Amino acid sequence: MSRYQPGDIVEIRLEQGLAYAQLTHEHESYPPVVRLFRGLSDSRPSDLEAHVAQAPRLTAMIPLEQALDRLGLAHEKAGSAALPEDERKFPTFRMPIRDKQGEIVYWWFWDGQGLSYSVELDAIQDSLPLREVMSSARLLQELQAPA
Repeated sequence: MSRYQPGDIVEIRLEQGLAYAQLTHEHESYPPVVRLFRGLSDSRPSDLEAHVAQAPRLTAMIPLEQALDRLGLAHEKAGSAALPEDERKFPTFRMPIRDKQGEIVYWWFWDGQGLSYSVELDAIQDSLPLREVMSSARLLQELQAPA
């Protein structure tokens, strides 16, 4: 059981500075949904709610607390904020379905409850997060990536 709940803003201490994530949704069959934000700070932003109101760097499913512990990164709840209006509904994730040669045949879209599909991605669908559980190693790469 994670100590972080939807809405919680998590401050993550890296050698290069402080990174921020916000847990947004929980699902009974998957890890929590988390938004990661761009850039590192030397100190906690004075308006943390404004910081997490910006568009996230990415949205992913990851057991955040366990991943940060596995990486040996210090982390704590820095605050809590309501999600932006357009992100309150469980996000839709995309998943490629491939043929035997590895080519994408069509895309599944999962909204936390049901599936739909399309053979081509439009611009909006292309921007949806992938339905995958992010690894600790990839989390570290994303946290350390330039803004």
